[in-house]
Amino acid sequence: MRGIETPVKKLRKAVFTEIARVGFESTPESLKNDVEAIPYHIVKETPTYRESIYRERAVVSERVRLAMGMSLRPENQAVHITAGIEASNIDEKYYEPPLMQVIPSACDSCDIKKFEVSNMCRGCVAHPCKEVCPKGAISIIKGKSFIDQSKCIKCGKCKAVCPYDAIAKKERPCVKACGVGAIGSDEQGRASINTEKCVSCGMCMVSCPFGAISDKSQIFQLAHALKEEKKIIAVVAPAFVGQFGPNVNARIFKAALEELGFHSVYEVALGADIGAVAEAHHYASKVSTGELPFLLTSCCPSWSMLAKKYFPDIIDSISQELTPMVATARKVKQEHPDAKVVFVGPCAAKKLEAARRSVRSDVDFVITFEELQGMFDAKKIDLDTFKGESSLHDATGAGRGYAVAGGVASAIEECLKEYYPDVPIHIEHAEGLADCKKILAMAKAGKMNGCLIEGMGCPGGCMAGAGTNIPLSKAQAELKKYVAASTQKIPSKELEEIELN
Repeated sequence: MRGIETPVKKLRKAVFTEIARVGFESTPESLKNDVEAIPYHIVKETPTYRESIYRERAVVSERVRLAMGMSLRPENQAVHITAGIEASNIDEKYYEPPLMQVIPSACDSCDIKKFEVSNMCRGCVAHPCKEVCPKGAISIIKGKSFIDQSKCIKCGKCKAVCPYDAIAKKERPCVKACGVGAIGSDEQGRASINTEKCVSCGMCMVSCPFGAISDKSQIFQLAHALKEEKKIIAVVAPAFVGQFGPNVNARIFKAALEELGFHSVYEVALGADIGAVAEAHHYASKVSTGELPFLLTSCCPSWSMLAKKYFPDIIDSISQELTPMVATARKVKQEHPDAKVVFVGPCAAKKLEAARRSVRSDVDFVITFEELQGMFDAKKIDLDTFKGESSLHDATGAGRGYAVAGGVASAIEECLKEYYPDVPIHIEHAEGLADCKKILAMAKAGKMNGCLIEGMGCPGGCMAGAGTNIPLSKAQAELKKYVAASTQKIPSKELEEIELN
């Protein structure tokens, strides 16, 4: 459902807009009342999506808390939305783990996995479904096939042989979307997230048709800091192209951010350029010489977390280069030590990356494109009305290409060809956590030696992240044009000498 303007997407946008508005406009005296009023602004006199207005407002209330960086309220306890808000009403507020949370009152307790005969069954004479079932779970009742769920082992053989496609596979969407098996069930049969397994990619969040899973946000804290006119610099991921309208180019986007209150704007692709040169050198000096068996890129935090959690034996092969977000932030703080830095991008997992102790001093806020749109709406900023006087010129086409699956490896490959022409290159890439796990297992087994391996937690890469606004196909087309229009195609080797550590 990524990129589709569903009612769930509209509800999230409404919450972000209201929270941003409160951050921009509320006073210390009015804050609690303003926040408590949000569910009543969003849910009017009659329910639209739930059976009662009370449940609908309860769900919105939990969304409000998460959007302010707070955790959900305890179930069945009379606790105000604003309970604990004092800890969130500061610019330095960051996320209380876990980042991804299931809103119990919103979850529909879907079946985790189940095969069921639909009314498409014609009661055929052959009944191959019954014949192939290894457990005798299928019987013919009143001429139609019936599956005894107590016997069914969910192998799917019946579905595979049905000539009428009359057997449906019911599967919990969040479970299907999770490539690391982190989604389970609580005592009431509702979805629950195993934080020990979760790598915070957000694919469960964008796949739930009930909007029962949400991440936490800093949108309130950022709006408050901008209201105070603090020196805040935006570092923008290249995936921004197309996210705010087909006619919103880099020049317009930069002008809109400055209107919102940002002091200046940098491209995160600058950090990607720095990383591409550094990782090309790393590959040439370590992998091609046999000192390391292979090299894993590190720019995707979910991919990096996956490797560290599930394949600790190969941790030494994960690149130690700074991610584009961190490299750009450090460069900005070298030039503006008194500034706060905001990463603006498509990724939910970047929120946890920024919370790490080693990164926290570099990146002060992380917001997604979805959240940023809420901020624009709160300030009534229509990007179509902007012209802009200057564009973004920090990066090359190679760095900007990091945003799409295969783009990281492609940038490093171009640098290797240019600066290390005698080094043989072996590239592999995986997208989606399930495929990432497979390629890491192959690497651990010694089947990827000599390779540069790029992993992207989201199928399609950053352009398909959980915090994006448009469909992947449109985003890819916009990025392709943006990369092609870049004045410089690959970064200079001199970037390798930049000191950021």
